[in-house]
Amino acid sequence: MSDSSDARLFPYRCAECGSPDGFRSRSRNVVERFLLPVFLLRPVRCGQCFHRDYRLIFTPVRDRLSDSSAGIRPHKAAAATNRHVA
Repeated sequence: MSDSSDARLFPYRCAECGSPDGFRSRSRNVVERFLLPVFLLRPVRCGQCFHRDYRLIFTPVRDRLSDSSAGIRPHKAAAATNRHVA
C-alpha cells in the first residue's frame, strides 16, 4: 500500500488534543519491544501535546528525530571569533 492509502485507512489523531501530528516513540521495556509487534502495535507520541499512546503499525506517523541531528553545532569560525570578545 502507498502512504496516501494508509493515511486514509488509518489516519493518526491524538486522543488528547486531536492533532494529526504523530511521531514514533522509543520502546521503553521488553513488553513494548517484543510483545506489541505481535499485536501489530507500536508506541506513538503526539507532536503537539506529547501524549504517548499505542497505535497500529499501519498508522502513518513520522520517524523520530535522532538525538544527534536534533542538536545544532556552532560553526568553528563563529566559535573562534567569540573567544576574543571582552
